[in-house]
Amino acid sequence: MNKNGILVVVSGFSGAGKGTLVRKLLEKYDNYSLSVSMTTRNKREGEEDGVSYFFVDHKKFEQTIIEDGLLEYASYCGNYYGTPKDYVKKQLAQGKDVILEIEVQGALQIKKKYPTTLLLFVTPPSGEELITRLRTRNTETEEDIMRRISRAAEEVDSISKYDYLVINDNIDECVDELHNIIASAHNAPIRQQDLIDRLKNELDILSKGE
Repeated sequence: MNKNGILVVVSGFSGAGKGTLVRKLLEKYDNYSLSVSMTTRNKREGEEDGVSYFFVDHKKFEQTIIEDGLLEYASYCGNYYGTPKDYVKKQLAQGKDVILEIEVQGALQIKKKYPTTLLLFVTPPSGEELITRLRTRNTETEEDIMRRISRAAEEVDSISKYDYLVINDNIDECVDELHNIIASAHNAPIRQQDLIDRLKNELDILSKGE
């Protein structure tokens, strides 16, 4: 059986609680690794290189792009953000399921390049609940909240391209549901091609009486 981990991309509406969900998943289960992104932005107080981000300059980041060293990347407010390929591959080879929390566009980029990636989309049970959660955070103006709702309305069309929709109603139950989905995904035929090939070879030999 394939002992490698799988790459799990978690996306969701702003305010859906995906960050809290991922944090609690890593706290409760020890077989996960959170992907560390590379960025060109300055390090903030309390952040640690290699833990919060891999902090690099623009030249290093662009060289990494040229060398095809990123699973995906984007430019935002004058800085690059991306997912280092080598870091993810090392974690997967150690049997860790790597969690990558990114937005829809980056998620679909990765799925196109790596079809065995598991895509999970997190949503609250209703639009009304989403806007309630955004307002309860008390971190944004009403104008900002409505911008996030407008963005969510655009993202809805991409949900059907994900493998699973995860409804975050009760956070503790949702953590266990997320874990069970990932555990089951290991046995999907697309992620067990080595076993399928071995079975085919063995059965071909047996069927010929060899």
